[in-house]
Amino acid sequence: MSADLLSELLAPLRLHGVFHSRWSARAPWGVAGERESCALLHYVQDGACVVELPGAAPVRVRAGELAVFPHGTAHRLADAPGRATVPLAAVLPERVPGATRTVRIDGPGAVTTLLCGGLHYDAAAAAPLYRALPRLLVLDAAAIAGEPLLGDLLHRLSQAGGEGAGEPGLALVALRTFELAFVLALRAALAHLADGEPVLRALRHPGVAAALLAVQNRFAEPWTVETLAAEAGMSRSAFAATFRELVGQAPMRHLTARRMQEAARLLGDTGLPHSAIAQRVGYQSTVGFHLAFRQWYGTTPGEHRKAG
Repeated sequence: MSADLLSELLAPLRLHGVFHSRWSARAPWGVAGERESCALLHYVQDGACVVELPGAAPVRVRAGELAVFPHGTAHRLADAPGRATVPLAAVLPERVPGATRTVRIDGPGAVTTLLCGGLHYDAAAAAPLYRALPRLLVLDAAAIAGEPLLGDLLHRLSQAGGEGAGEPGLALVALRTFELAFVLALRAALAHLADGEPVLRALRHPGVAAALLAVQNRFAEPWTVETLAAEAGMSRSAFAATFRELVGQAPMRHLTARRMQEAARLLGDTGLPHSAIAQRVGYQSTVGFHLAFRQWYGTTPGEHRKAG
């Protein structure tokens, strides 16, 4: 896998806030969380828990293991499969980025201690291939041991108390620490994904990975299927078929997605005129850019900027 490609895929996420909580839950217990507009981390410090996703078999997460939800997928967390649950909102009614909470669930059974983090990022800035990551990635102790810095960060985060929550700069320190832990976790998870996962096959395929890297950071160039195939070192037909199979969309649609993603970012973060943004994202004609943007987002660039 290209380290540069992985960096390009993760860098645009732009984390802007983290809510984290420390849990001490005694069996029997169960909590059901709705889909969150953030990535989620569950690090089991002691004991064990079970993660249940709709349509999937329960996954047991043991002490020293980390569960990562790149898309904040709705899930149930409990001490055992099939356990009755209460809504997460009943346990943590407010989860404001920058805040820290402690949750205690009493019961007669074994205790599980968890560190949970909700990492808020700009979903519009997520690379198209990032959205193809699995709903759940679980890192066992061996995988975490392969990333010593990740293990050290998780240990320090789980041991840190919340008594200094009002200290100047602490919210930024927590954000950056969780951000680093998240990036390291994704890197380790991608290294341990099953070979059959399409996203991993795309990242490991020399030709497709080369094309993805080109689209990710050279999207303004006048790419065609032929020139992308040449970048990949493949014939046009083989490249188009392999790219669609592994990435899940045609090369030119993937390119358009990347261009529209950057256009939306520039409209929200800068005061550049539409003509300049059009050129920056690979459109020689402002009219052509307007038409493409409206077809992609269902709104004009000007309306998008005002709404933002």
